Amino acid sequence: MDHLGGTRIRRDAKPATVNLRRCKLVVIKGPQRGTEFVIQSDLFQVGKAPENDLVIGDETVSRHHFAIVRDAKGYLLRDLQSTNGTFLDGAEIKEAYIRAGSVVGAGASELKFTPFEERIEILPSEKEVLGEMVGRSQPMREIFGLIERIAATDATVLIEGETGTGKDMIARTLHQLSRRRDAPFIVVDCGAVAGTLIESELFGHEKGAFTGAVAGRQGAFELASGGTVFLDELGELALDLQPKLLRVLEQRELRKVGGSKTIKVDLRVIAATRKDLRSEVEKGKFREDLYFRLNVVPITAPSLRDRREDILPLVDHFLTKLAPPGQPPPVLSDATRAALLAHDWPGNVRELRNVIERAIALGSDPGALVAPLGDQPLTRASSSGGWGGAAAGAAGLDGLDFEPGVSFRDTKERWNEVFERRYLQWLLKRAEGNISKAARDADMDRKYLHKLLRKYGIDAAELGDE
Repeated sequence: MDHLGGTRIRRDAKPATVNLRRCKLVVIKGPQRGTEFVIQSDLFQVGKAPENDLVIGDETVSRHHFAIVRDAKGYLLRDLQSTNGTFLDGAEIKEAYIRAGSVVGAGASELKFTPFEERIEILPSEKEVLGEMVGRSQPMREIFGLIERIAATDATVLIEGETGTGKDMIARTLHQLSRRRDAPFIVVDCGAVAGTLIESELFGHEKGAFTGAVAGRQGAFELASGGTVFLDELGELALDLQPKLLRVLEQRELRKVGGSKTIKVDLRVIAATRKDLRSEVEKGKFREDLYFRLNVVPITAPSLRDRREDILPLVDHFLTKLAPPGQPPPVLSDATRAALLAHDWPGNVRELRNVIERAIALGSDPGALVAPLGDQPLTRASSSGGWGGAAAGAAGLDGLDFEPGVSFRDTKERWNEVFERRYLQWLLKRAEGNISKAARDADMDRKYLHKLLRKYGIDAAELGDE
């Protein structure tokens, strides 16, 4: 059983279950006595203004009277500068944590707070395609089932998994199936934006906030208001910016760089990382309160080697999707399919897509890009416009030096080693010896990059000094 934040995913029984921590408010005194409301979002506001989550038609209640904010410790009751004050179990408060059974007073109304766990059974979806995701394996259909259940909520989602496993596709599908589908979906790659610019990228800035800020600009959170913001590679976010992100998550408000005005935002947050954030917390590289705040509903995207039954359906999906307009998709030989099925796919689904796309562009056999196959080429379904096979292969190998009597397998392995060594050296020089950046540039899992560097005895630090 996985214990992650407020969510538990049972793997020891069928069907799997998710226990979502929820709470409800019941009006026990006042004009709307008996009204009950379940709190599903991270920020819940009460008042008589129509934009509140719970609208109370009581003249003694302020337009925006109080808010309940979920954080790592529990549920925090916060007065919103109301006229008549907010009371918790008879005592006036500005901010305090609520206990089970507590009574909140607002004007002439009183509301009882009751936390509870909602147990949701997650049946594997009957679908093999959800959004742009393809999968018939049990792990993927469980993820499909979970997405179908939580997409309609505003619950914060943390997606973990290796590079190339489709974390962005999970995020997009969650947005597409949500009530926010017609609103913006804004992506911020926290690992790709320079450290000096990431704060402006997220929060925006005012004119003159820093050198080069010749005009004000909106950040991702403001642009995404009403929709979803997807924070990719969140594990790369600097420690000094993490408290500011926590404020947005807990209060749904922000201040631009160089600004003093508080801006309210209405959005859903989905985060993704290839890092183990729990381990990063233990190392002091990631804030624990931010981790628990993000880890409301965790999803782990499985590697492609852990769901091999999805490889061939994905191959067919990409062949159809990437085929030139007006042309039938290529047809693969049994040997090619066997080679694709046997490959380890260290770059996961992204690597598979790249292989198929490159094969179609070059008119070559995709299996030859991952394993020696012999002489069974890729052919088209139609007899017209045939490409692939020996002619295309010869064109692609023009200029290489071959040795008579050396087998295809040995020749391919030798040139593959030459390619890998040269590519790794070029990649590390370009990244100035930064292995994390090199892995991102190559769409490669960092552990696999380390493995290749050890295989060829390449020192990243030396290449970075050149």
